[in-house]
Amino acid sequence: MRLSVYVETGRKRVYAGLLAWPGWDRGGRDEAAALRALVEAGPRYRRALGRVAADLTPPDDIAMLEVVEHPRGNGTTDFGVPAVGPSTDEAAVDQADLGRLVAILRAAWAALDAAGEAATGHRLRKGPRGGGRELEGIVEHVVGAEVSYLFSLGGTRREAPQPGDRAALADERAAAVEALSARARGEPVDMGRRRARIWTPRYFVRRAAWHVLDHAWEIEDRTLP
Repeated sequence: MRLSVYVETGRKRVYAGLLAWPGWDRGGRDEAAALRALVEAGPRYRRALGRVAADLTPPDDIAMLEVVEHPRGNGTTDFGVPAVGPSTDEAAVDQADLGRLVAILRAAWAALDAAGEAATGHRLRKGPRGGGRELEGIVEHVVGAEVSYLFSLGGTRREAPQPGDRAALADERAAAVEALSARARGEPVDMGRRRARIWTPRYFVRRAAWHVLDHAWEIEDRTLP
């Protein structure tokens, strides 16, 4: 059975993602490259999610994908971040959907934690020009982004946990799950001075899980023996 995907097209960058599997999004310079990257990432995505993806059979060929939607990308897309989800991300979230979304998000967090633990005490390979964040910098970047994502979801603005503060990190993640649950229940959001549109629960998990997994895989790929 073919898997439904969407393709977000910017002027310089294209992202492809699975409608039913938030966080499984890969980019390329054009649609064909993004779809190839999506297929290549399938087994890795399934491993990262573990039991959550027990019923997922990753495709081994682009022919097994069906592009059903082409949202138009924006400057964030061209910067290197999938920023415009499919229309299905606007759908209501029932209790079963919520449980699945939370499970995917938690699996992504666990993958990042495992990658960080495995890399502790090792050097990270530099990029072709000698650049790239060190391990602590990568984790700090992801956590900082998640705090911003939480606010975009409708949660309360909060300070990012300090590096190594496991209790604060657990509290931040619990706040994300609570905000996700509140949005799924349709609870009103105090807009205050907010200017941007509030993210939907499905888009929040799509964006957050992609970002977490992207950097978990970066850590794995750059860790030296």
